[in-house]
Amino acid sequence: MSRVVIRPLHEDDEGEWRRLWTAYLAFYETVLPEEIYVTTFARLTGEASEGEYRGLFATLDGKPVGLAHYLFHRSCWTIGNVCYLQDLFADPDVRGSGIGRALIEGVYAKAKEAGSPEVYWMTQAFNTTARQLYDRIADKTPFIIYQKSF
Repeated sequence: MSRVVIRPLHEDDEGEWRRLWTAYLAFYETVLPEEIYVTTFARLTGEASEGEYRGLFATLDGKPVGLAHYLFHRSCWTIGNVCYLQDLFADPDVRGSGIGRALIEGVYAKAKEAGSPEVYWMTQAFNTTARQLYDRIADKTPFIIYQKSF
């Protein structure tokens, strides 16, 4: 039987993290410069200070197969910091085996440990496979996101 482990991202995970994050970005038809990779990985593996991103890795029988990036931040609607799950990715070879759910539950556990009242995230409408999972483990909100890039 295969064993899934959800654990914090470590500095020696950079090569496998790059492989998984590059695949995640490709899914969203995005390419980022090397400087973003270096900065993001340093943030994810640096000291877990307030307002800094954190990372989780999913391994299956010791092989990295998924990642999650999350952040705690203040909200005007709560006293405790809320948790934003920004990036979630499971290697296509293991989809449907519970990796995504295990990563989300790992973020839920970190949020509960930190006293956060909620975890939230967004996805694109075309991400139908992932949305089937999301619909089972969280509540879909009626909010629409607007963005202005500079």
